[in-house]
Amino acid sequence: MIGRKSMGKGSPLFLILLALGFFLATYNLVTLVLHSQSRGGGGDPRAALKELTGARRADPVTEMPDALRREEPRRAFHVALTATDAPYSKWQCRIMYYWYRKAREMEGSEMGGFTRVLHSGSPDDLMGEIPTFVVNPLAAGMDRGYIVLNRPWAFVQWLEKAEIEEDYILMAEPDHIFVNPLPNLSRGNFPAAFPFFYIKPSENEKLIRKFYPEEKGPVTNVDPIGNSPVIIQKSQLEKIAPTWMNVSLKMKNDPETDKAFGWVLEMYAYAIASALHGVQHILRKDFMIQPPWDLKVGSTFIIHYTYGCDYSLKGELTYGKIGEWRFDKRSYLRGPPPRNLSLPPPGVPESVVTLVKMVNEATANIPGWDGE
Repeated sequence: MIGRKSMGKGSPLFLILLALGFFLATYNLVTLVLHSQSRGGGGDPRAALKELTGARRADPVTEMPDALRREEPRRAFHVALTATDAPYSKWQCRIMYYWYRKAREMEGSEMGGFTRVLHSGSPDDLMGEIPTFVVNPLAAGMDRGYIVLNRPWAFVQWLEKAEIEEDYILMAEPDHIFVNPLPNLSRGNFPAAFPFFYIKPSENEKLIRKFYPEEKGPVTNVDPIGNSPVIIQKSQLEKIAPTWMNVSLKMKNDPETDKAFGWVLEMYAYAIASALHGVQHILRKDFMIQPPWDLKVGSTFIIHYTYGCDYSLKGELTYGKIGEWRFDKRSYLRGPPPRNLSLPPPGVPESVVTLVKMVNEATANIPGWDGE
């Protein structure tokens, strides 16, 4: 009884002291928060509270690995495309370079320099318009009419002789249009590439094994890609390019492989060469779209206009048959398309409409366009 009475008599004083203690603790905490806020130049007081009370440890965002949380420095890549001095190649390069210059200045782009690797052996009339590095074609007869075989040989020469400031390279093609600013999609030692539905190493294992022996690993190590578009470390490409060239030549000289792979032979050769060097790629379906099969642009980065776009005036696709409205790069083998091409009829997918509008914008603004 005595103990309880004493506690009862002391309760008001105890409560006052307790309240005072809480007040001082809260005051000190708020003071520390405000001090932290003023030191940090106006930071979020909730973040300061987390820092001081230990709540930060339970925050899933701040617990992310440093590699994911920190802002990476800009990793510029050099844009390179191989080309000839034929009119068909020239007008595509001019449009491509126009859109490169626009996309390079957009927020989010990590594009660096640009080179047209001209494998015709001598300068042409675009040298003053487009940054160009002249290399030699293969010896007469070596490509056996397959001009794309010059591509790996062109890269070998360019990488050996040119001064390239960037540590990464985007291998592009003349019929690419940059539709959104392109960041460096590679990560660490993994280059980024676009997966092509028609490159099927697993379905062609018998042929692949001629150039990628079993002791190198499963055939699934060979990625379903070509060399373009690919963003890759320069040091990796310097090792792969000579192998790519040699595998391409061996495949072309093998009648069975040449017949089976046809116009995509050099693409298979790059995929095999990469696997031989133990390099595998991040497969990015959003790297590019290919009208008319891909309908939306969305957040993709490149329009590749390799296929013809043929439509009826009702907006219906007539692929394989010349349409009442059409855009096909092969219609302009001998010279550039005219300015102000007619837009597609209503109902045609956004990807095709965007492609034609972008071609029209480029040709309207490139000085000396002679496609009229």
